[in-house]
Amino acid sequence: MFIVFEGIDGTGKSTQVKLLAEALRAQGHEVITSKEPTDGPHGSKLRQSAETGRLSAQEELDLFHMDRKEHVEDLIKPALARGVVVILDRYFFSTMAYQGIRGFDPTEIRRLNEKFAPIPDFVFILELDLDIALSRIGGRDGQANEFEQRDALQKCHDVFASLTDGFVHRIDAGQTPANVHKDVLSDISGR
Repeated sequence: MFIVFEGIDGTGKSTQVKLLAEALRAQGHEVITSKEPTDGPHGSKLRQSAETGRLSAQEELDLFHMDRKEHVEDLIKPALARGVVVILDRYFFSTMAYQGIRGFDPTEIRRLNEKFAPIPDFVFILELDLDIALSRIGGRDGQANEFEQRDALQKCHDVFASLTDGFVHRIDAGQTPANVHKDVLSDISGR
């Protein structure tokens, strides 16, 4: 099974990745968790840019694609081939949203990624009111970075809202983390 958590910043994706991994391991599944951007060389450059100033739009998009290609080849595909459950905190749907607001066509980003990146079994989009998301982001380190501004988050939210595939499940992230987790488990077991 290949599961991805998506949504704007502050929705609790990392928490839900951890809770789901623990629950599936308790059921006897082998589980690998990961995130995008990764901690690899391309992903590290992207993470640094969030703090030190954004790269050019094209350079940023190219780095996301290079990072994802490595991630797919080195971790995702081999794990799925072994029957391991893979759970990601962000995937190419975030690239569609966050690079889409920089002028790239989200549909084209998706088309390019689907040439090499496997389609998940489940994409959980954690939905949250922007004011709550912004208060959560501010609570993490006291200051939102350039990726976490209101206008940008609204535009990203709109891209996530446009996804209508059958594997996309929307979860109200305004609930307690435990209740969000229950909704996630319910959707997976109802498959």
